[in-house]
Amino acid sequence: MAEIINLNQFRKKRLKSQAQRKAAHNRARHGRSGAEKTSTQAERHKHEHELSAKKCEHPDDGAPE
Repeated sequence: MAEIINLNQFRKKRLKSQAQRKAAHNRARHGRSGAEKTSTQAERHKHEHELSAKKCEHPDDGAPE
């Protein structure tokens, strides 16, 4: 005799597993490791520091006369 299956539960399990597979794929595709994040942050900080060092400050704050 065949086992009785609740179709709503079956559908929900199938949708949940598809969502989990899609999430895993997106994490692998778009995710970054902690080392990559800190490296990017360090580079951004370095560029900001270089730009601020090159900034020319006028005593009149650049106001036109």
